[in-house]
Amino acid sequence: MAAQEDAAAMSDGRRVTRWTFGSRTGVTAEVLSLGARLQAVTVPDRTGRRANVVLGGADLEDLFGEASYFGATVGRYANRIAGGVLPLDGVTHRLATQRGGHLLHGGPDGFATRLWDGVPVRADGRVGVRFRLRSPAGDQGFPGTVTAEVTYLLDAHGELSITYQAATDAPTVVNLTNHAYFNLAGEGRGSVLDHELRVEAAGYLPVDEGLIPLGPVEPVAGTPFDLRRARRIGACITGVVHPQLRAAGFGFDHTWVLDGSGFRRAAVLSHPESGRQVECLTTEPGIQVYTGNHFDGAVTGPSGHGYTAYAGVALETQHFPDSPNRPDYPSTVLRPGEKYRSRTVYRFSAE
Repeated sequence: MAAQEDAAAMSDGRRVTRWTFGSRTGVTAEVLSLGARLQAVTVPDRTGRRANVVLGGADLEDLFGEASYFGATVGRYANRIAGGVLPLDGVTHRLATQRGGHLLHGGPDGFATRLWDGVPVRADGRVGVRFRLRSPAGDQGFPGTVTAEVTYLLDAHGELSITYQAATDAPTVVNLTNHAYFNLAGEGRGSVLDHELRVEAAGYLPVDEGLIPLGPVEPVAGTPFDLRRARRIGACITGVVHPQLRAAGFGFDHTWVLDGSGFRRAAVLSHPESGRQVECLTTEPGIQVYTGNHFDGAVTGPSGHGYTAYAGVALETQHFPDSPNRPDYPSTVLRPGEKYRSRTVYRFSAE
């Protein structure tokens, strides 16, 4: 099904465009121009019953509040930069910060709040939408003008690919990701504590109380972060005493350092009751797993249900948090003449 387009107006008069596109498997996706956002993914269960498995706001205005990151393309720098301090080529840039005094997901007016230009696309039997955004020099304190592009494509088998590109006219940093929260039982249908998660990583990054990495990669062996074999999320985080779970609000909000390099499998999330599964593959070196520990019912989804703790889990493929201040982490620096490229795929199925 080619991308079908409609639009809605916000209270300030701006118009948000929505595209809906689907595949023969019954998987359909909805994306919004606001934040180049994955608003919904509808997936059949093992009996063919379809449900949206992505959390979202009940209306557009919610996407400027507590739900601002839900499904959005976040940047210019996903995750955190400590103190909003960006050292680059001998110059220290002061970035816009949020609660806690750190830059989070590109700043208080990052890419998630912007209206992106979108056009429907077809490529190699896949359908979807390509979004473009221009971020001027000084945006949220970042140097350089960045042009960013995000393309969503869905194939006939239920594989949703998200491809990112960016270029700059001056040295800067770029680290983009998608911030969808998944609940494979269906949006608004309880918690993800009964989901099983596997992450292809022998190491992770412990964090301080501000969720800034403490430093070197630590092994997952012998910790609740050992997900090299699929484990039920609830068994890892509920009733488990571990200082890193406490630091993150009694759940996961950490970066796993993925094994291998190139395009490979990062994680598999499954819901045994419905049979739904999503396999995540990426070119990125890390994946941030966040289990919605701080959800408090402030966001109501399209189902009419408020999201409480563990209502969804985010699988955010990305470079590492605070890399500009950690020379031992993979670099996120982008220079003129270079092209930032990243690819993540979510393969939806039911077993």
